[in-house]
Amino acid sequence: MSPLCLVLFAAVATAVAAPQKYTTKYDNINLDQVLRNDRLLNNYFRCLMDQGSCTPDGDELKSHIRDALETACSKCSEKQRAGTEKVVRFLIKNKPTEFADLEKKYDPRGVYRAKYQAEAKKKGITV
Repeated sequence: MSPLCLVLFAAVATAVAAPQKYTTKYDNINLDQVLRNDRLLNNYFRCLMDQGSCTPDGDELKSHIRDALETACSKCSEKQRAGTEKVVRFLIKNKPTEFADLEKKYDPRGVYRAKYQAEAKKKGITV
């Protein structure tokens, strides 16, 4: 095999092996503002539950929830991971009914609850 073929093969293999990342286009949304505003929070909730229209960032979030759960958010930015933790903590503490509804929709068999229970406990999150 020629050196050029080896270089091209290595480049393709690296590109295939490198995990895609979710867009960071919406990483600057003020989550505290959303969590403090019932109208905004309810709009996101209805979007995720297929009960209402979605904003572009809501559509983006909804399109990646299952993949993020399956891959332990491997395609998430650090800001997205921190934001996810913040939202989960808030929902569990302040909106347990909505959290339970989301869990029924996105984890009906409890697979992800079992998968992430120990990690949540380490972070002080009681699910």
